Amino acid sequence: MMYNFVFSQTDKRPMYQQIMDQIIQRIAVGDWPPNTPLPSIRKLAIEIKVSIITVKRAYLELEREGVIVTQQGKGSWVSDSLNLKELQHEELTQHLEQVGKLAKSLAIPEDKLLDMLKKYTKE
Repeated sequence: MMYNFVFSQTDKRPMYQQIMDQIIQRIAVGDWPPNTPLPSIRKLAIEIKVSIITVKRAYLELEREGVIVTQQGKGSWVSDSLNLKELQHEELTQHLEQVGKLAKSLAIPEDKLLDMLKKYTKE
């Protein structure tokens, strides 16, 4: 199975954080619903060409945050007690922050930006 994670060497965030963010994004958009098994640490590390330690750190942090559950010998999966709405809200907030920065750099006025947003929420 290909996970198609995309990493940036210019991203200032550590690699484990980039892995966490992409897993959270998959969960938030519904690609990985509750109880979905995650790839093993070793399998994901090999596929995305990072160290096992890096993936393990990402999984440990996700577990600490309650996003995933890990059971020794059985693997990791998306938590079924996860507050999906909160996760989706955080994901939306991050996207809106990026939209705001991009609009500012393009000198798009606020009213034009709101019109654009309204257009996409109606579709």
